[in-house]
This record gives sequence, C-alpha cells and structure tokens, in this order.
Amino acid sequence: MARVERHIFADPGIAPLAEFRPGAQRRGIAAELLCRGLVSSDDMLRALTDRRREAGRLAERLRARGLVRERDILEIEARSWGIQQIDLSTGQPDPRLVDAVGPLVCLKSGFVPWRRAGDVTLVAVSHPDEFATMRPMVEAALGPIVIALAPAQQILTAIHAGHGRQLARAAELRVAASESCRGWVRLHHAPRVLVLLMLLAVCTILAPVAVGLFLLAFSLATLFLIVGLKLLALRAALRLPPRPPVCAAQDETLPVFSIIVALYREADIAARLVRRLARLEYPIDRLDVVLAVEADDQVTRDALARAELPAWMRIVVVPKGAVRTKPRALNHALEFCRGTIIGIYDAEDAPDPLQLLKVVGQFRISAPEVACLQGVLDYYNPRTNWLSRCFTIEYSGWFRLILPGIARLGLAVPLGGTTLFVRRDILEEVGGWDAYNVTEDADLGIRLARHGYRTEMIATTTEEEANCRPMAWVKQRSRWIKGFIMTWAVHMRHHAQLWRELGPRAFLAFQVMFIGTSLQFLMAPLLLSFLIVPFGYHHALYEALPAGATRVLTGTFALCELVNMAIGMIGLSRTRHRLSLWWVATMSVYFSLACLAAYKAVFEIATRPFYWDKTQHGIFDFHAEKR
Repeated sequence: MARVERHIFADPGIAPLAEFRPGAQRRGIAAELLCRGLVSSDDMLRALTDRRREAGRLAERLRARGLVRERDILEIEARSWGIQQIDLSTGQPDPRLVDAVGPLVCLKSGFVPWRRAGDVTLVAVSHPDEFATMRPMVEAALGPIVIALAPAQQILTAIHAGHGRQLARAAELRVAASESCRGWVRLHHAPRVLVLLMLLAVCTILAPVAVGLFLLAFSLATLFLIVGLKLLALRAALRLPPRPPVCAAQDETLPVFSIIVALYREADIAARLVRRLARLEYPIDRLDVVLAVEADDQVTRDALARAELPAWMRIVVVPKGAVRTKPRALNHALEFCRGTIIGIYDAEDAPDPLQLLKVVGQFRISAPEVACLQGVLDYYNPRTNWLSRCFTIEYSGWFRLILPGIARLGLAVPLGGTTLFVRRDILEEVGGWDAYNVTEDADLGIRLARHGYRTEMIATTTEEEANCRPMAWVKQRSRWIKGFIMTWAVHMRHHAQLWRELGPRAFLAFQVMFIGTSLQFLMAPLLLSFLIVPFGYHHALYEALPAGATRVLTGTFALCELVNMAIGMIGLSRTRHRLSLWWVATMSVYFSLACLAAYKAVFEIATRPFYWDKTQHGIFDFHAEKR
C-alpha cells in the first residue's frame, strides 16, 4: 500500500505542496494558527465566539475575514491530518472514477476521485473531517482509496471541467417533456403556424374591415372576461380579510430552511444581499442559504468573496449549459439544499426579518395539499419616478387583492418569481422548475395545481427594487408576456387532460389569465385607436359597427377603467406608501407601454424563445440602505 501511495504522489501531474508526514501529531487548527503567529489571540477569540453563535467551519470564517491565507490553512490541515496536498490545476480527473461515484455526489461532498494506481484510487478532498462519513460509500464504489487535500475551488473546477455538461443537462431536464418548453419549435420550423399567418395576412388584405371587426369583437370579449375575473378575485379578497401570520417559535423543532438566490452579474448588489439576508431571524444552524452563480460570472463570485459570507451561506457554481436561465440555476442549486422547505429570493430583495418563522408557522397549520406559500412583493423605491409609482400601484393590487382572491377561489395561482416557499418533497415530485421557461414561477404554480396541490398567500412582505427605466421595464415585461404565452401553449398541448386536472373553473381562469391577458396587450393598439373618434377623426371600424355596438364598446372601456382604478386604490391603501391616489388615474398610460413589450415578446417567441432578458438590479437600491 505504501509503495502504491508513493507511486500515486510521484505522478508528474500531481504537484506536491507540502511535505507528507503520515501519522503526524494532530493539533487543533486554532492552536496551530496561534502557535505560528498567523492569527492574533484577540482575532481568534472573536472568531471562536462567532463560531459558537453562528456555527460553521472556523477555517472558513477566518479566511472570509482575511485573517489567514488559504494556503496556510491547507498546510496546517494537511499536517494535522497527516496527508499530502495536491494541485489539481495541473490536469484533469479520470472521468471514469468520477462517474463511478457520481459527479453530483462529488460536488455536494467536496471531493473528486483523481488518479488510480493499481487497485488504489487517490481522492482529493477539501474537508477531511467531513469526508469521513462518505468514505465507506466511496470505497464501495472504487475500492481502496488514499486521500489528499486540495482547495475546494480546484475540486469544483475539476468536476465542472469533465462533467459540467452532464450536470447542466440534469438541471435542464428535470421537468417532464410533456410539461416543459424545451421542445418549443421556432417559427421557421412551424409550417402550420406559418400557413395560419399567411391566411390572416391574405384575409386582411382582401377584407380589412371584416377582419378588424372580428379582432375587435374578440378583444372586447377577452377584455370582458378579464374584468369579470378581476371582479371575482376582488370580491373574494374583500370578503375574507387576510389571515394574520403565525410565527413559529425559535425552538429545536424548527426544520432546516433552504433559501436559493440565483445571481448573475450582480457585483453591485452582492454585499447588500448578504446584509439583508443576515437580518432573517431564524436559527442559523438550521438556515441554509445557497447562492447560485453562473460558472463564467467571476465578477459576482469576486464580489461575494469580498462580502464576507457567513458560515450558513455558500456559493454553488452553475455549470454552462444549453440555456442560461434562472430556473436552470435553481434546479442545479436545489441538489445542494439541505432544507425541507425551499424559499426563493431575488438579488435585490429585502425580506421581512420574521418571514421564515411566519412561513414555518403557516405551513404547520395548513392542509397537507398546500404545497406553496406566496408572500407579498412591494417596492422600496416607489417615488423614484412616475414609472416606479405605477409599478408600485400595480403590485399593490396584484399581490394584495388579485392573487389572494384567485387563491381563495381555488384557482391555479401564477406565482411570483420571489418570496415563494415550497415543500421540498412536493417540489421534487413535480420536477422542480422548467429550465426553458422564462416565467418559471407562473409555470410552477400551474404544475402544482395540475398535480393536485394548492398555493396560499401569506401576509409577509419582501421589498425589492422597482424597475423604473423605460427600456428596462419593457424588456422585463416582454419576458413575462413571452413566458405567459409559452406556458399557456405548453399546458394546452393536452387540453382535455388539463381540463380534468384543473377542473372547469380553474381551466377557464387559466385561459383568461395567461392567453387572455397576453392577447389584450397585443390588441391594445386596436382598442386605443378608437380614442381618435371623439376628436372628429375618421375611423373605418367605428363607422362599420352595427347599431348599439358603440355603447357596448364604450361601456366595456368604462367598466375596465373603473375596476382597474378601484383595485389600484384599494391595493395602495393596504401598503405603507403614501402615494397620491391621483397617480392611479395614469395607469392606463402605464399599461399601454406593455404593447411594446408584447410585440417584442412575440418576436422572441418566434426567434429566440429561451432568451432571458436580464433585469439589472442595484440602480435605485439606495432607497433601502437604511432598512
């Protein structure tokens, strides 16, 4: 055995970084650092005190604070355990050895099988103490092993280099093909759609007024259905006041709670995110925050390194794949979560400090079929400009009236992308998130309903940054509309099955919420064109309307505006903001901007359906610095 070990370490592809001293006298890492004078006694005392209070590895806390270099820690750990250090940057691991154990298992546990000499396999580990529990399983798969110490980052890089594509595919294919967007065909590969578009174009040329009247009638019908659904949801929300949240006690019965935050190019907000999540009041030994960062996003990783991550917060690198979307990152990060409840936050979120305790409390008193809790989203920069005011009014009505009403009516709830909390076992049962859907949140809400589960609202608020730059707003809204249309198309592949799974009421509400709302934005220019009539301008469709139709048109417009204004005013009254109600009167202009977003969405559906038009955060984040 000793001869084999010497042969392994003599491999020129493995660069020794410290003298190998098997059987060396083990001494605690804290004592070793103090004896060498690498850390002062005061700094060590503070680190040890924080360790008792916050849990986690002492070495990682010292390194995060810049009190000790990683190479010093590695040398001390190698001597303490009597094992060799190796440099993994000089080569690649044997892929057959990694496959024998499983690349995901290696990533989760921080080790990689590296080389084999005879019957013995060299395994590089980042935490020898934690590897002890994995050793029997690894030996069962590989036979006799000898371990060596390597930096965690080198182990991660080595696994991603050889198996990144495999890991990425696993995250991309979690959802069943029948419920996923991944089979979406672009326009030039969809002959039936092209034929329908050509027929519509020919009909428009030959009979423009007839086609216009048909589209007008269809638009009014969908508008009437949308108004009807809003009224039903408003009535349901007002009849039953929101249930006050029940905070779970901070005791030993609390479950492990995992939070996933998907980050991409968030260098400007990383430090603030860490500070805000640190305010969450939850036992830190049962809090597990996973920051999912794309493999090529070194900027964000560097920013997080400077932010001094606490021991309960860790980075998971998402390997490159066929698509780069938030749901793919969430699926990959899910494999590393320890919790029985999975929560999702965005990079700019500032959640209520008691939020996790409230979630646990509500899950405990909820029925078993309640799989998900959706929190309330609000903005911490409502007064930045007109756009931020309107966005705040929109969210106040959506999260405080419409979504609660939809949930109380027993309909499928289109989830928001953040402040949603799902039972881990149910999330895995339905396949996680669809990596190819750019509105993975709304899609997840529909799939949960299809599998017989319910979503409830919870009265706890997360504040985030209102996207209030015009072009950025249009890009974000276009992604939402694109995702809604694709989600509708995917779930309508087998419409009879969807009818049976959702039931008639929820099926019809799904049509109104997803395709009805999207079509309204697309046909809004047609409806808005009638605004020229009061000014005496000619309008061919208006003059072609039959008797009485103009009253229906005017009445529908008026009803829609009154309902939207009522929802905006009531919703705004339930927030802490003191915005003037006069801003509600400008919401018609605000929603007209979505027309641009809708046409951008349709173009991308035809050309690049999986493109994620990212929203940049941290631009107006200064409003929340005191919170």
